Amino acid sequence: MKNLVNYQPTGISKMFDNFFGNSITDFMGGDFAMTQPSVNVVETHDHFRIEVAAPGLERDDFDIQVENDHLLIKAEREHKDEVKEDNFVRREFNYTSFIRNFQLPKSVNGEGIGAKYENGVLTIELPKKEEVKGQPVKRIEIK
Repeated sequence: MKNLVNYQPTGISKMFDNFFGNSITDFMGGDFAMTQPSVNVVETHDHFRIEVAAPGLERDDFDIQVENDHLLIKAEREHKDEVKEDNFVRREFNYTSFIRNFQLPKSVNGEGIGAKYENGVLTIELPKKEEVKGQPVKRIEIK
């Protein structure tokens, strides 16, 4: 370890280190970043609850579907803003979309699924089938 040297890239090496050491948002701006919303999944005795953090969207921006034991959550929102003044026109476009897909357990009653959007959080209630809810906890004896 007597020849330990501090790495100081130069020339083309420095250019590659600078390029690959940064996020795409450093080059394209924060509006370009693609993200998936954070999700909480909670299980209780009689249902599952999925909470999707999606601030800035409206209730009508969501499309929720159940097909072949899959829950598909889609959202799309397009916003256009235009300002006209004497010497210039400024146009800004913002487009937000995401898709989340969840495989549902066999215990979910697909006919009873409900959803609400409140304070930036989409909450989806997935009730369990009655035959699953009624089963008592079985204790296993250790021998």
